[in-house]
Amino acid sequence: MAKEDFKYFVEQFEDIRVLKYKLPGFESLTLQQKTFIYYLSQAALSGRDILWDQNFRFNLQIRKTLEAILESYIGDKTSDEYRSFLVYAKRVFFANGIHHHYSNDKLRPGFTESYFAKLIKKIDKHRLPLKNGQTKDELISQLSPIIFDEELFGRKVEQREGADMIAESAINLYEDVNQKEAEAFYSGKIDPKDPCPVSLGLNSKVAKKDGEIVEEVYRSGGLYSTAIDQIIMWLEKSINFAESELQMKELKLLIDFYRSGDLKKWDDFNVLWAQDSEAEVDYNNGFIETYSDPLGRKATWEAIVNYKDIEATQRTKIITANAQWFEDNSPIQPQYRKEKVKGVAAKVINIAMLGGDCYPVSPLGINLPNANWIRKGVGSKSVTLANITDAYDITSQGDGFLEEFAADQSEVDRIKKYGSLTDSLHTGLHECVGHASGKLAEGTDPNALKNYASPLEEARADLFALYYMTDKKIIELGLLPEEDAAKASYDAYLRNGLLTQIVKIKPGKHIEEAHMRNRSAISHWVFEKGRQGNIVELFKQGGKSYVRINDYYGLRQLFGELLKEIQRVKSEGDYEAGKRIIEKFGVKVDPHLHTEILERYEKLNLAPYTGFVNPNLLPVYNTKGEITDVKVEYVNDFLGQMLYYGRNYSFL
Repeated sequence: MAKEDFKYFVEQFEDIRVLKYKLPGFESLTLQQKTFIYYLSQAALSGRDILWDQNFRFNLQIRKTLEAILESYIGDKTSDEYRSFLVYAKRVFFANGIHHHYSNDKLRPGFTESYFAKLIKKIDKHRLPLKNGQTKDELISQLSPIIFDEELFGRKVEQREGADMIAESAINLYEDVNQKEAEAFYSGKIDPKDPCPVSLGLNSKVAKKDGEIVEEVYRSGGLYSTAIDQIIMWLEKSINFAESELQMKELKLLIDFYRSGDLKKWDDFNVLWAQDSEAEVDYNNGFIETYSDPLGRKATWEAIVNYKDIEATQRTKIITANAQWFEDNSPIQPQYRKEKVKGVAAKVINIAMLGGDCYPVSPLGINLPNANWIRKGVGSKSVTLANITDAYDITSQGDGFLEEFAADQSEVDRIKKYGSLTDSLHTGLHECVGHASGKLAEGTDPNALKNYASPLEEARADLFALYYMTDKKIIELGLLPEEDAAKASYDAYLRNGLLTQIVKIKPGKHIEEAHMRNRSAISHWVFEKGRQGNIVELFKQGGKSYVRINDYYGLRQLFGELLKEIQRVKSEGDYEAGKRIIEKFGVKVDPHLHTEILERYEKLNLAPYTGFVNPNLLPVYNTKGEITDVKVEYVNDFLGQMLYYGRNYSFL
């Protein structure tokens, strides 16, 4: 099936577009590889409830209530109120909870409390998640203010300057403790001279019990045990189908980590996993990214399963083969460059299954492990997600977005000719060498940047990619055909950072999400510096705002200056300097420009957020109960998949 024959679009509602992704070449994989992918995929789906509970402690009860209504309500489903309820339910499923996945604001229902109560009262009580002998009325009284009161648990993650970022956040990584108490709990527990520090708090919740602050560890027999036991079961089944002895060993270490909760075992697993550069089938599974913790310490659960795109991996091999050259020639201070870039194993992959915090909104690239000492001493794996990128690129063709916001026809032509290539190259440079570059000064606490760590790290990797995009070395390596191609990358980046990404922000709100803060900070910093020399300008034509780059190589120098400063900030743990960059350039939105951009965008009838449904992987068994094949079934029903997952992968 040719790419253009595959129907990617599933549906669109509110500010959300849902797509499918294709599994190219899956049928050509060996039976061992298909079976391995199937078992890993079951593990990737089994931890779904963990993320929902981490996002907010009432999420699971709310979700199960919504599921009960959707599956058993037999009243009028054609009314405006029911349609509004349906949209709200889809938004909750998309966000893995009742807070928007990007803005962190609580989702607003388009129906009334009385209608919500009416729906619940018409449901058989045995279908509802009633706890401790609750009645329907008690369930309604409990959930109604949580859902409808805009102030109660109003933000999943609160990063407003001056706020108590723990006490004022609804995120369920802390309980009954404030920011000062949480910071004091970990203070002094890390030895800055330890060359291999464990990531304290990564897999735990900090709570106050009987006046004492304790850690509740995510592990078998501990917090989230029933879901973790399911993950373990499927990982154990997968071991016999691993592609190498090394992969078997790493899976056993991952299982040991889930059983014990011991972060030393997590590090041991990541050391082996980072060394396993030859695997054609691979995975991420665990408590990995700390974006949702205001203190940047605790990780949410995520999983992906993937297989290598052999042909497309050639580009990343070229990048990683030259990783030391990129490091040695970067504009950062010499003392913060790595003397030897180790083991940056990069490849292009096709996603076979998304889970946890990677579903339904998928990343486009991944660079792991996150521990700096593993990156420095062992290396890292960097991947770009080919089939996810294909889905985005193909569905965006001809939607009018580029033509509306590009400054002129030459910019449109450049993007159409080179945009897909430069996007892929940017992701490759960002993941393969950007995240893998640089080092901390001796004694720097890796958690020193706290709530600004994530946007600053993403900015550092983006700037690395942007700086090298126009370097002659890129053309020498055959990564771009000509210098003009790189201009498409700069055009797209500044247009997004200065103008178009704010379509994702509601009027009157500021930027909260780490990647958006990163792009805004870079774009506004170089704009402020660059407009003085007419390197970059914002101009109006026909009452509409546009970005024009007048000096691409002058802009490159500005990217280099900012990269140098952000690397220094990270290397030295300079919290105040990092805070100034993000707060001044990455957070605030010009209200007049915002209104204009939203009005222009609305006329295009597009959705600013995109997520995916997973394919169903269907094992074929023989009479002995052995898997003889795994078939792919593409799903065309977002809500149907969510309800199916609720019935089959709900373990908490």
